[in-house]
Amino acid sequence: MAQIILLTPETLSMSIEAQELACREGHIGLLTLNSPDNLNALSEQMIVDAQSALDRWADDDRICLVVVQGKGDRAFCAGGDIRELYRAIKGKEPAEAPSRVFAREYRLDYTLHRFPKPVVGIAHGVVMGGGLGLFSACRYRLATPDITLAMPEISIGLFPDVGASWFLNRLPGRIGLFMGLTGARLNITDTIRISLADMVLLPEDREPLLAQMQEQRWTGKPAADDNRLFRMLTQMHAPDYRALKRSNLERHEQDIARLCAGDELPEIVDQLLSAEIDSEWWNAGMNNLRYGCPVSAWLIWTQLKKAQQMSLKDVFRMELAMVTECTRRPDLPEGIRALAVDKDLHPRWSFESIRAVPMEVVEAHFQPEWDDETDPMQLS
Repeated sequence: MAQIILLTPETLSMSIEAQELACREGHIGLLTLNSPDNLNALSEQMIVDAQSALDRWADDDRICLVVVQGKGDRAFCAGGDIRELYRAIKGKEPAEAPSRVFAREYRLDYTLHRFPKPVVGIAHGVVMGGGLGLFSACRYRLATPDITLAMPEISIGLFPDVGASWFLNRLPGRIGLFMGLTGARLNITDTIRISLADMVLLPEDREPLLAQMQEQRWTGKPAADDNRLFRMLTQMHAPDYRALKRSNLERHEQDIARLCAGDELPEIVDQLLSAEIDSEWWNAGMNNLRYGCPVSAWLIWTQLKKAQQMSLKDVFRMELAMVTECTRRPDLPEGIRALAVDKDLHPRWSFESIRAVPMEVVEAHFQPEWDDETDPMQLS
């Protein structure tokens, strides 16, 4: 096997490993989220360190492609570190601290979307929220059979962010709206079915895949290396798809399309909650919707409508304005408190129902705040 060379004498932090894998020709940048006890949830320092590595690799002619993965057996990434976010909102830090964290996370995801070299995401276990934002930004998305994928932000008073307006809008039959409203958890077959991952990778094939990548002669020319990488991935041993978990979406996608049809959010929510459908998977999603944040439901509905004609850059700017407003309002800290701090699972939302939410509250999340000169993400 080719030699593995650490990028620095020590990892960039206790929770990010940035390595270079020396190949037959060229190098691979290997970025590993390394906080397995916390399901690799993204802290601000992890985001800063990951951005630093990607910025260096983008300009380093020796680095021909990048691989992003998670440490441990349980998760690729469970999302942002919501306890850290809660402390930033409720603590003694400056008022701009929460929005600063989000701006950095958004810049990281946008960097991956626009990275000038091929990026491979290898996801396993829990992939939720900000974890799905990272994974969706990779050019090639490989997932292991144990994956559990979701955008569950309605349960904490947030909305599917970090580019979700972009990738949820590209799913068939209003499945994106359904995922946002219900936090529905997708298994590997669901994930492949709607192309949120490109191919299945067996856990025992992860290390051999990296070894095979190291045996390649990479050119440093992105188009040629991308073509070589594509051929290599498509020639990999494919698992027996019949042995994978049965798709919940296959069973319910006609129900989703029928019940999510319409032009009025309150009516769609009523249709979903009153549907006589008996399955554990469906009922879990309906409970998320029933007890989720009413303002979040409106944000999900509105973000998907507005983003239909937006560029990726404008989607990120819109979502950052939305999340900045969320950090100013009471629902987000209250949702985190109920779920992850006090863990009483009884959030007291600012409005009791979807119909009670004033439209001016929703519209306040969609006020444009930045242009190319003032954008805190400095997107190019």
